[in-house]
Amino acid sequence: METTYDAVILAAGDYPTHPIALEVLRNTPYLICCDGATQDLIDHGIMPHAIVGDGDSLSDSMKEKYASIIHTIEEQEYNDLTKATRFAVAQGFQQIAYLGCTGHREDHTLGNIALLAFYLRAFHIHPVMYTDHGFFTPAIGTHTFPSFPRQQVSIFRLSGTTLTSEGLRWNAYPYAELWQGTLNEANAQHFTIHSDGEYIIYQTYTAK
Repeated sequence: METTYDAVILAAGDYPTHPIALEVLRNTPYLICCDGATQDLIDHGIMPHAIVGDGDSLSDSMKEKYASIIHTIEEQEYNDLTKATRFAVAQGFQQIAYLGCTGHREDHTLGNIALLAFYLRAFHIHPVMYTDHGFFTPAIGTHTFPSFPRQQVSIFRLSGTTLTSEGLRWNAYPYAELWQGTLNEANAQHFTIHSDGEYIIYQTYTAK
């Protein structure tokens, strides 16, 4: 499983605790922190390379102390996760891992997961979102995913009219509802999704 990316973006959800998520965090050559996650990150003994957001979650003392790495973006059309992503893209990063994007408010969690497909389409990057249980990967069209037998897999179809699969216990089809593609299972070391639209894949760290 890939654990090194061009950059990692840490959001202000649940701080990662799973060994794989922590490995992603510690292996990154460039760490971008949404401003609301800054204190939690520093409390864990890690310093970011950049802090991005509208600044409303930073105390005056923190703004003064870390002024050299703070990038304040005050517009409110995009959330801090997207502001951090746009900053990462401006630095030339393409392989970006996301941590701390789930937990706390459920609407934020759903919104952050859905943003992966937007980032793939709009910014032409390769985003992966890690949680303490597994990871989300957006894709468009046909894509093959590394896997292992009995890995739990869910498919969230977002657009398009066709959807089929190879290497999963149950064959995928053009699901009409988001929940219909959940609770599938990999049969081998990889599986392939064929689609004419966008979808997000969730894979667990361990087999069932």
